[in-house]
Amino acid sequence: MGNKIIRGLVFILAISIAGYAIVQYGFLNASNAGLVSFKLQKPNFELQPWIYVLYTHIFTAIFALIIGPFQLFIKPTNGRKRWHRLLGYGYVLSITVSGIVNVYLSIFATGGWISSLGFMSLDVLWVTTTFMATRKILVKDIQAHKVWMLRSYALTFSAVTLRILLAPLIFLLGDFEAAFRVVAWLCWIPNLIVIEVVISRMRLRRQQGFTTVTPK
Repeated sequence: MGNKIIRGLVFILAISIAGYAIVQYGFLNASNAGLVSFKLQKPNFELQPWIYVLYTHIFTAIFALIIGPFQLFIKPTNGRKRWHRLLGYGYVLSITVSGIVNVYLSIFATGGWISSLGFMSLDVLWVTTTFMATRKILVKDIQAHKVWMLRSYALTFSAVTLRILLAPLIFLLGDFEAAFRVVAWLCWIPNLIVIEVVISRMRLRRQQGFTTVTPK
């Protein structure tokens, strides 16, 4: 029951944040978004080409954010394997593209080098875990593939945790830029810690199950 609630919450938060980004950047004026409006206050900031790179990152990351729960939580039965494979290709491609453009965005991240290092570290780990998941499935190591996909999606989910944490951090620190320096790290490090705990528990359950069925 607890797992179903957690999975449902992940679905709801992922779709909610994706919907917010689509509405804010796809239908409303992007200059009204918090990050963009803050950058526009800087006298030496040039909106182009930064805004186009940001759009590329947002919409590729949104795709991965929405696809992830379907890949992780819905078992790929015989009838679904083809869709699972196709969506998996889309997930990897979207993260690859987003990872490339994120290098540019990280360099010009609000908050200076502290934010840049935080987002660059996230970017490297995001692409690496996704490629590791891909490598494992190519050699038919399904269990390892699942583990690396969990790590990959934990980092994809940083898009959600960033938006959840940013407003409280701004309130506590009283400054958008200071809050952004903190959230550049806090949006993904706890995610990885949590998912490593989940993975450890999964391994423990498998070991206990194996011990139970192994003949004495």
